Amino acid sequence: MIDLKAARDDPDAFKRGLARKGADTSLIDRLLDADRRRRDLQTEADELRSRQKTAGRDIATADGASRDEMVAAMAALKAERERVDTDLDAAAATVDALLAEIPNPAHTSVPEGADDLDNVAVVTVGATETPPWLRDHYDMGVALGIIDIERAAVVSGSRFTYLSGDAVRIQLALERLVLDLLTPSGFVPVVPPVLVREAAMYGTGFFPTDRHQIYATDQDDLFLAGTSEVPLAAMHMDEILDAARLPLRYLGFSTCFRREAGTHGKDTRGIFRVHQFDKVEMFSFTHPDSSWEEHEFLLACERRIFDALELSYRVVDVCGGDLGAPAAKKYDIEAWLPSEGRYREATSASNTTDYQARRLRVRTKLDAGNVPVHTLNGTAVAIGRALTFLLEQHQREDGSVALPAALVERGAPALMRPE
Repeated sequence: MIDLKAARDDPDAFKRGLARKGADTSLIDRLLDADRRRRDLQTEADELRSRQKTAGRDIATADGASRDEMVAAMAALKAERERVDTDLDAAAATVDALLAEIPNPAHTSVPEGADDLDNVAVVTVGATETPPWLRDHYDMGVALGIIDIERAAVVSGSRFTYLSGDAVRIQLALERLVLDLLTPSGFVPVVPPVLVREAAMYGTGFFPTDRHQIYATDQDDLFLAGTSEVPLAAMHMDEILDAARLPLRYLGFSTCFRREAGTHGKDTRGIFRVHQFDKVEMFSFTHPDSSWEEHEFLLACERRIFDALELSYRVVDVCGGDLGAPAAKKYDIEAWLPSEGRYREATSASNTTDYQARRLRVRTKLDAGNVPVHTLNGTAVAIGRALTFLLEQHQREDGSVALPAALVERGAPALMRPE
């Protein structure tokens, strides 16, 4: 959630950040109005409580008719305080609801724009060729015997797949590559739970805005995480982190689940957009003064992985209208997809500043007291999408696929040929 005190001090700055995201700036006015009412009611409740205490002491020493009058007055005070307390609870609930609804304002450096068409390319690496004999990743996967969507549809429905044989070896090699490249920088590998409580979804900002994208278990009040960002962020919930140990960096290895609501008919061919996929996620808890440097560091890590995979890609600075609720700024890496003749999103790296930490109550002790840390996340590798780009960019005219040395050294086949 946003910093309410900071919003009181400079509401216009928050409105500008929300406007850059295309969010409703009137939310700030509504929040501050509700906050003023809550604080006024709190003052009134405190005054009534003080008067009750004074009246109680007076009643203890009074007698006769005056005592009866005091008792009657005390009853009136009690009734008035109960009314004020009820109003105070309602006002506090309104403040909390608005804080849950307001997204993290976009950073001033975020490009203006309404959607992904307005994202700004900042770096381009590699060639963007589409040879005349090219086949798309799905045809390649079927010919190689490593992707089976038809059987998965019988078992689970649309947007599921079986990966087998060399696809599994590639997945393991990708995970090994990420470990080898990133653990020297202090990333701790973690296999987190993928079923999380509602508090974790709210704490990371996926609820309430993205609730429609999340699978839920009715009997257990648990939710299937769409990214290990959720359990990693919640891992230190309600903790005070040692400032000397920051940044804390984690690598989350997990299966992820997304309903992909609103994408009917979009990317239905192949494994680019599926309901279940494996991913390695970077996550950082940082000192509030260091999060922008950490953001650039996460992007550099992603680029090291793409360079090792010998993929053509570009880095885009995501515009305000394309940012999710928690992110103040985000970079996407988009890899070249020859079959479509365009770049498609492969990974992202986001700085959520103190938005998630404030919700999760993850703090660090500084000279000024206990303050929220900043949290950041970045995709190290999304297996299905990485496999998509590897198959299309590294295929050869005879239908084979020659994989980069970085994967071959870690157990992937050097060459895959059609069955």
